[in-house]
Amino acid sequence: MAQEEEFVQERSQLQQYLDSESLNIPALNQPSANPLPKREPIKHVLTGSSKAVTSTIHYLQVIGYASVGDWSLLVPTGNADEVMSILIRQILMQ
Repeated sequence: MAQEEEFVQERSQLQQYLDSESLNIPALNQPSANPLPKREPIKHVLTGSSKAVTSTIHYLQVIGYASVGDWSLLVPTGNADEVMSILIRQILMQ
């Protein structure tokens, strides 16, 4: 009989512990208060003469926006004396 009482007491203490807020474990399937920010790709396309596109890429590096190596190689557009270069960035969306 003493063992049963001891078991019931231990079980009661365990249940009280589990019911208390001392665990602070977030419930599964519940959205968190601060969801992670969403990231979205954005594409920058420079089109123009080889000199103008290269000059703009270098200027964007000087002002700290993007490194020269972040841009694609110059690609002919099919129009005479015209090339393009592309930069794809991930931006945070609120």
